[in-house]
Amino acid sequence: MSFLSGPQSDQLNGVARNFYIDSQPPGSQLRINYAAELNPQQCQAVMATAGPALVIAGAGSGKTRTLVYRVAFLIEQGIAPDRILLLTFTNKAAHEMMRRASDLLGMETRGLCGGTFHSIGARMLRQNAAKAGLQPDFTILDREDSRDMIKAVLGARKEDDRESMFPKPDALLDLFSLAVNKHPTLREAIDREYPQFLHIADEISSVHKAFNDRKRAANVVDFDDLLSAWLHLLETQTDVRERYQDQFLYILVDEYQDTNTVQGRIVDLLAARRKNLMVVGDDSQSIYSWRGANSRNLLEFPSRYPGASIYKIETNYRSTPEILNLANAIFASTPQPFAKKLNSSRPSGMRPAVAEAEDCLMQAAFVGMRVLQLREEGVSLNQIAVLYRSHFHTLDLQLELTRRRIPFTITSGLRFFEQAHVKDVCAFLRLMANPRDELSFKRLATMLPGI
Repeated sequence: MSFLSGPQSDQLNGVARNFYIDSQPPGSQLRINYAAELNPQQCQAVMATAGPALVIAGAGSGKTRTLVYRVAFLIEQGIAPDRILLLTFTNKAAHEMMRRASDLLGMETRGLCGGTFHSIGARMLRQNAAKAGLQPDFTILDREDSRDMIKAVLGARKEDDRESMFPKPDALLDLFSLAVNKHPTLREAIDREYPQFLHIADEISSVHKAFNDRKRAANVVDFDDLLSAWLHLLETQTDVRERYQDQFLYILVDEYQDTNTVQGRIVDLLAARRKNLMVVGDDSQSIYSWRGANSRNLLEFPSRYPGASIYKIETNYRSTPEILNLANAIFASTPQPFAKKLNSSRPSGMRPAVAEAEDCLMQAAFVGMRVLQLREEGVSLNQIAVLYRSHFHTLDLQLELTRRRIPFTITSGLRFFEQAHVKDVCAFLRLMANPRDELSFKRLATMLPGI
C-alpha cells in the first residue's frame, strides 16, 4: 500500500496496487452554514446528492461561488481532497477556487486535483508516458512554437510543389486543431470548414503527417496533442482508465458549454464508473463553436445520464433589472432547451439603448459623439469603455476619436508567456529539460551574434 504522491508515486504505476484513503470520516456537523451563505438555488446545487447533475448557471449568477462551496461541502462530507477532480478552462480559475475552498474550510485542501483540461491531461500523460507512447520529459508547444514548426515543414517541401494559394501556417494550425477537436478526420474538417482547399487535401494531409513526425522526433506536443493523447490513453489502456475512475469519487466541470467533443468524451470516460459528475454551464453562453466547442455536450447531458438532476441558478448579481429584461426577452424569442428567467439582485438602472448605424464610419461617428455627450454630463473619460468584437474594427474608431481629440488607450497585448523575452528564457529552460527540442535550440541560436 502506497501513500506516496508526486514523482515517487508515478514510478509505482503498474507495479504496486493503489489504495485511496479518505482523510476524514463524514462529519456529523457542518462547519459552514450553507443555507445562510448561499441563495436557495445555489444551496440546492451545492448540497446535491451523489449522481450526475447539470447546473445551468446564468451569467453573473455566482457560478464560481457555487463550485467553491460544492468542493467545500464534499470535503465536509468526508471526501478526501485527492478524490475530487475539478476541471476548468483557466489554471487561474482552478487555483482561485481551491484557495477559496481552503479559506472556507479553515484548512488546506492539499491533494485536490484541479486545473485546466490541458494541465490535468499533461499530468496524466507524464504519469503514464510509456503507455501513451511519449517520453515523460516531453515539452509543450504554444501557438507561436507550433506556427514556427509548420513554417519549417512548409519550407522543406519541394519548390515546384508550393502554391501561392496553399494555406498559411495559421490556417493550417486552425484546420489541424478542428480535425482533432471537432471532426473525426482531417479530410472531413477540410470538407466542412475549408472546402476551398479540397483540391489540395492530399498535400495538406502530407504536411499534417510531416508536422506530427517532426513533433515526435523533437519530443514535443501541442495543446491539441495533450487532449487527443489523453483520450487515446483512457480509451486504450483499461488499467489506466480504471485507476483514475477509482481515484476520483467526484468530478466537477466548469464552463461545460465550452467543452469540445474530445473533452466531453474524456469527462464521460472518467465518470463512467461512479457517475458522480457535476457539470456547470449555460447554453446561452455557448459562443466558441468556431474553435471546436460542442454545445451538444451540455444539451444532451440529460440523455447521456438518465436520471440526472438539473439545477437552475437564475439570480444575477451583476446586472440591473433593465439589462436582464432585455436578456430575458431575447431568451423568450429563441429556442431554449433549458428555459430560464434571470432575476436581478441590484436596484434599477438605465434601460439599454440600441443605435442602428448604416456602416462602420457612421458607427464610429456615433461612438465619438456619445463619448463627448457623456463627458459633458460629468462622466470621466476613464469611466467609459468601448467594447468591440475584433481588433480590425478599431481603425475607424481610432481615427474618429483622434479627429475629435478624445484621448484613449487600447487594452490588448500578448499574454505573459507569449512575450519575446519570456519565451527566450523558457526556450533555454526547455532545451535543458529536452535537448531534442528543435524549436528552442533554433530560438536560442538566433540570439547569438552572427547567426
